[in-house]
Amino acid sequence: MKPRKLASVTKGQNPPTNVLQPGAVHEVHASKNSQAHPGVSPLNPVSHRNTSFQPLPRPLGLPPYHYSLTDNFPTIANNIQAAKKMVFHVMGDSGGVQDGEFQNNVAEEMVKQLSPVGLTAPQFCYHVGDVVYFTGMHPDYYQQFYEPYTHYTPPILAIPGNHDGEVDDPTAQTSLDGWVEYFMQERPDVDPISKDAPRVGLNLPNVYWTLVTPFATIIGMYTNVPEGGSIDSVQQQWVTNEFATAPMDRALIFALHHPIFSFDIFHSGSSKMADVLENAIRDTGRVPNLVLSGHVHDYQRIEKTIAPGGPTPFVVCGNGGYHNLHAIHSNPGDVAPDTGAVLKYGADKAWGFLTLTIDGKMITGTTTEIDRTGKVNQGDSFNYPAMPVILKNPASVPTL
Repeated sequence: MKPRKLASVTKGQNPPTNVLQPGAVHEVHASKNSQAHPGVSPLNPVSHRNTSFQPLPRPLGLPPYHYSLTDNFPTIANNIQAAKKMVFHVMGDSGGVQDGEFQNNVAEEMVKQLSPVGLTAPQFCYHVGDVVYFTGMHPDYYQQFYEPYTHYTPPILAIPGNHDGEVDDPTAQTSLDGWVEYFMQERPDVDPISKDAPRVGLNLPNVYWTLVTPFATIIGMYTNVPEGGSIDSVQQQWVTNEFATAPMDRALIFALHHPIFSFDIFHSGSSKMADVLENAIRDTGRVPNLVLSGHVHDYQRIEKTIAPGGPTPFVVCGNGGYHNLHAIHSNPGDVAPDTGAVLKYGADKAWGFLTLTIDGKMITGTTTEIDRTGKVNQGDSFNYPAMPVILKNPASVPTL
């Protein structure tokens, strides 16, 4: 692989001082290398925080860790088949750790989209991580998960984020024990901690797993706790196998918490996660139709040309309710000189979620934005092909 250039905008730095003219194509960085000062945590200077790689909980079953929407939610699958399209919500970084106002505003707008009840209403929600802040403890799930989504009746599926896996006190918890308590119940039931907001748990097969649906295969990777994400060789082999064996009659979506590209001033993107995707494409020739992530507390839609015929969209959905938003240092049309990634849309002053509609031909997305005052606006909208994308020469994949 080609050597990577260091990012010009990393956590803690200010955005470029030059004025960017709207509508023009500018050369700026969507950084994928968030190196901080030596000896200082890239997320927080509090020295006791444990942001090292955490061991994974035991899976519920055997590889390849597939979770069938048809087997587990037959009514939802039947609705999707009858509608001849799949509609669902995507959000991330939702935990409301102060008064929960922004998380509640997002949840309220998601509930509104469920009416009128019918085949075209969203059928489920896919959460891209950081369900509960700051260390994903089980007792925090009532305030940050069960209660806010009391009236959101569809299932909420998820991959964990770094805060879901982080451990503050190893004598009080193990990594992901709160997440596992809801999302990986061997025999799903109602957790007593949900009190007046009961929600039946899920039996997801692993912390990294693939959702099999009638119109899309969603490969969900757990990127662990370290800044920039981290996976072991076992998960890399799993990801590559999922790319290789994904059905050719439907869209392929790759979901991970740490974003590969980001034009924000706080985290930036991850070169390590770029390597994971690049290796999977190089080994299989399969290019995802859409890449979803969170971690950065804003919304961004970024394009990167990987295969002939059109760009691949990379969408950051990290504005699901956590109170602190992350500023974006660039304007739509800006290009990252080290990667060629292009920022197409950004929102860093509003919370919200993405509504995706997928049929046999197109992936259509619209975002709902709620500002600090509670005002609701429609944000981004896009369309991308849903047909499988295959590289004739996988070795030709560009460096991400």
